[in-house]
Amino acid sequence: MAKTQLGARVNEDVAELAKKRAADLGLSIGDYLARLVQDDASGLRARAVDAAARFLSEHQAVFDEAEDAQQGPAGVRAA
Repeated sequence: MAKTQLGARVNEDVAELAKKRAADLGLSIGDYLARLVQDDASGLRARAVDAAARFLSEHQAVFDEAEDAQQGPAGVRAA
């Protein structure tokens, strides 16, 4: 398949994050961006975000309890 070169300007933080994420996945920047666009266009990303939101809404109480347990009794502080 023929490839087309695209250009985009992003801030330095976004560029570094994209480079790191692509490297973590063993992809070139171009392949990483192509994957993001394909996932977005196919609805995969939206379905994943919706699934995560459903999971959190169904299990929020468990996370809240774990966070409360980590904080310890009210009024107790470490020195």
